[in-house]
Amino acid sequence: MQMYGDNSVSIPQKITLLLLETLFILVSWYLLFGNGFEKLGIVKEPGDLWRRSLIFIFNLVVFIRMLITIFYLLKRKMPWEEAFSIPFAFALYYIGFSWLVFETKHPFDFLDAFGIFLFFFGSYLNTGSELMRDKWKKKPENRGRIYTKGLFGFSMHINYFGDLLWVIGYAIITRNWYSALIVVLLFAFFVFFNIPKLDAYLEQKYKDDFVEYKKHTKKFIPYIF
Repeated sequence: MQMYGDNSVSIPQKITLLLLETLFILVSWYLLFGNGFEKLGIVKEPGDLWRRSLIFIFNLVVFIRMLITIFYLLKRKMPWEEAFSIPFAFALYYIGFSWLVFETKHPFDFLDAFGIFLFFFGSYLNTGSELMRDKWKKKPENRGRIYTKGLFGFSMHINYFGDLLWVIGYAIITRNWYSALIVVLLFAFFVFFNIPKLDAYLEQKYKDDFVEYKKHTKKFIPYIF
């Protein structure tokens, strides 16, 4: 699937993605608050209402950020495969974490507060860094140049690091060890697939500027990797 280097508004693909994302958000509400498990014949005892509510708030925040990314920030062409694969990947968060949190009964503590912080800080790193880059790219004097400033000065893929943090925040709130599998899968996807694929495209496009950038900047996790 070719993802980089071809600009297009891709309206049909984006509308399809929006409809699927909306469907999965509604499914998450149905499971968390609409007796969805009972109606599906799945025996689950409801846990803390506040945890379920927090997971749904997280879902809504991710959904809104996704709309900003797809309809405002995304300039490249969106292949049809991506229009279907992204919503189903995000269903892992919307539905997966809803499933894993449903029976959790645990008093609120410092770890939960840390999970909330990670979710919103990671969301800022992801969407905030993209908005800063978009503003910089729109200046005529920056056309065709690689953006290495702002949050991208700490990591070449600080937006992906933000993704990892907000998913860890989700996982903490569920207090379910199976949530760690989602975190590990996302980490592996970035490190072994998405980052190498994007780096190859960026090196081809920006050549020596990209080579110089990666000499002085960590690839994924600031100050570490």
